[in-house]
Amino acid sequence: MIVVAGEALIDLVPQGTGALATLRPARGGGPYNTAVALGRLGSPTAFCSRVSSDAFGEALIDGLRHAGVDVSAVQRGPEPTTLAVATLDGHGSASYSFYVDGTADRLFAAPAALPAGTRAVSFGTCSLVLEPGAGAYEELLRRAAAQGVFTTLDPNVRAGLIPDADAYRARFLGWLPSVSLLKLSAEDAEWLGGSPREWLAAGPAAVVVTRGGDGLSVFTRDGAEHSVPGEKTDVIDTIGAGDTVNAALLHGLRVQDALSPAALAALGADGWTRLLRFAARAAAVTCSRAGAEPPYASELGAL
Repeated sequence: MIVVAGEALIDLVPQGTGALATLRPARGGGPYNTAVALGRLGSPTAFCSRVSSDAFGEALIDGLRHAGVDVSAVQRGPEPTTLAVATLDGHGSASYSFYVDGTADRLFAAPAALPAGTRAVSFGTCSLVLEPGAGAYEELLRRAAAQGVFTTLDPNVRAGLIPDADAYRARFLGWLPSVSLLKLSAEDAEWLGGSPREWLAAGPAAVVVTRGGDGLSVFTRDGAEHSVPGEKTDVIDTIGAGDTVNAALLHGLRVQDALSPAALAALGADGWTRLLRFAARAAAVTCSRAGAEPPYASELGAL
């Protein structure tokens, strides 16, 4: 079982151009998208979050169930669902404005235990920023790592939600001893101000850096670096592409029975190249569709 811990929200995606373009609601949130993508790929997956009992919250739960994701670890609350208003540039890349005050996911409480059979837990995005829930997710990260569970982190930085950039950067470094696999975009790496080699020294067994259409690279503790180019596709938008990469990496590692730091070290050039190419294919499919619509296993072929 792979557990994805973090927020579920509604993306409001513009249809057309102009300040008053119609906004289409779509299920979203980095962890939510990762969980849906894992379910579609066929990995046993559970979602650990706090979701509103409003109409948007019910739609989010329905999306998880439809993807085959276990929702028994989802907490519910009467507070409204978080909203993220997307703005797309000429290349389909999205930036966001958030409506987060008093929303349900901010009141997440760390569960007493992870679901039975948990082999990995994935963390990231807004859930590690917005208190008081952020502290609970951080507690869960540290506890899972201490229990020997494989952990992944995608900070997926949303600078507009971070009131103190330096404090967040320090907190990020404090998470790394509890992280098995760190994945982040080149833009996030630049904003955080570090380097893969520095982050490896702090704890992770591997660091994956994505570069959009230019592909992705992995850096490992033995000093190796392996890269693959991006897959060519007609980009509609990039919403959910990074989350799809998270899911593809976790799914591929599960298939290869490599959900441990020692197994990551043993993958070698061939294993990493196959895994990165699989992730690139998956992200390309997501980019070819509007909104966060990750692929099903049947659309990607074998790892």
